[in-house]
Amino acid sequence: MEKVVRIGIIGCGGIANGKQMPSLAKVKQVQMVAFCDIVKEKAEKAAADYGVEGADVYTDYKELLNDSSIDVVHVCTPNKSHSFISIAAMEAGKHVLCEKPMAKTAKEAREMVEVAKRTGKKLTIGYDNRYRNDSLYLKELVKEDEFGDIYYAKAHAVRRRAVPTWGVFLNEEEQGGGPLIDIGTHAIDLTLWTLNNYKVKSVVGNVYYKLSDTENAANAFGPWDPKEFTVEDSAFAFITMENGATVTLEASWALNTLDVDEAKTTICGTKAGADMRDGLRINGEKLSRLYVTKPDLAAGGVAYYEGGTESQADREARLWIEAIINDTEPFVKPEEALVVSEILEAIYESSKTGKTIYFDQKEQFSTSS
Repeated sequence: MEKVVRIGIIGCGGIANGKQMPSLAKVKQVQMVAFCDIVKEKAEKAAADYGVEGADVYTDYKELLNDSSIDVVHVCTPNKSHSFISIAAMEAGKHVLCEKPMAKTAKEAREMVEVAKRTGKKLTIGYDNRYRNDSLYLKELVKEDEFGDIYYAKAHAVRRRAVPTWGVFLNEEEQGGGPLIDIGTHAIDLTLWTLNNYKVKSVVGNVYYKLSDTENAANAFGPWDPKEFTVEDSAFAFITMENGATVTLEASWALNTLDVDEAKTTICGTKAGADMRDGLRINGEKLSRLYVTKPDLAAGGVAYYEGGTESQADREARLWIEAIINDTEPFVKPEEALVVSEILEAIYESSKTGKTIYFDQKEQFSTSS
């Protein structure tokens, strides 16, 4: 008999409806049996749209966690509650997929890793840009040593004017920050994962609040209220790895630039380089001539690939459920996501203090209260 994975959804807002639930619904071994949101109507609608017959609806996540028949919980709430809900779920015997970023602070992220190890429950974070065709192909090329010694990389997360004006995105208390922790986190994760390098030596960063007080600003999602815009609008960082490699980061919801890219990476090595600026492009030199190639990614053939029509969200859901059924490691390991959270916090701290943050002393710079 084929195993069925029973899932509870905590947080039935945008990310749950836009990504998590539609993709889980395509995995035949999945049953979504419980839904929780502080707004009961949202949970009821999610249950009607995606739940099994008689799916339970809650407004208190603790009541959902009391259901011993639930195998997995997806945490799709604001950043502030990621850690304590995920920890409670693992303590209750559930595997957890928590949306990105891992937590509001690095301290909370470390606690999540510790609880996952202690309980033996699987924990993964929703860094879904790893699952794109171009990302998977680039990762395989790195494994094959196509680029040689990669000593420079750039993490791209820049929008010209696309500040999210709904929900709690502009609320520092709920989210912990703005574009750095929202979209910069994707770019850092994608870059470190591509490099397979999580050993950070130091971080220098600057965070800016330059455009948030603009009245009636042109914006893809409508003008923002300056009184509610309590997070940064841009952040930039210079990250040095222990092996001497440099990673730069640019993250902004609103920057006066036409050089716009989001959740992409550029890498430069001794043999070749690559970027995602116009599709995946590989550049290098052969026979005393420079070359640029663009691989055909529709043909498949890379690890975890299953057909040209599978979206990154669908691939994330499928591989996560397969990891549970087969008792294998999740594609996004919590220890990797923890390093991303530590970098995010170091950038904020560096900007606040004007100092370089050294990771062999990182216990000294926790910004958590």
